Amino acid sequence: MVRAPLDRLLAQAERLVSRRIEPTLADAGLTVDQWRVLHLLADGSGRTMSAIAAAVAVPGPTLTKVVDRLVDAAAVYRLPDVQDRRRVLVLLSEDGRATHDRLAPLVRALEAEVLSTLGPDAALLLDLLDRLAART
Repeated sequence: MVRAPLDRLLAQAERLVSRRIEPTLADAGLTVDQWRVLHLLADGSGRTMSAIAAAVAVPGPTLTKVVDRLVDAAAVYRLPDVQDRRRVLVLLSEDGRATHDRLAPLVRALEAEVLSTLGPDAALLLDLLDRLAART
């Protein structure tokens, strides 16, 4: 048997997880990309658009639309960077924090359901993916 290319396997796994969490996020008025941005910003750090794009693997033009919608929903806000006024930081608002805190346990539970099919190998998979992602 010929193993599928790594990029295809990772894409299929990503689609599986996304399809599993999409209904819960949609009930809250969010897309998967919007959730990824909220989750990234949940650590309280403001980030530039380029840093967000790199972290959540969303192309710049798409990310602008995602962040614009989150701004319109009052989930995030933009603020000039005090270190460099030419840059703008995106930060999580109080409403965004409340949304994240409400959804995070639900998303974690759905991800755990997907991983449960792997048994004890799930922890190994997550460790390996963390190591692979750290190389980017």
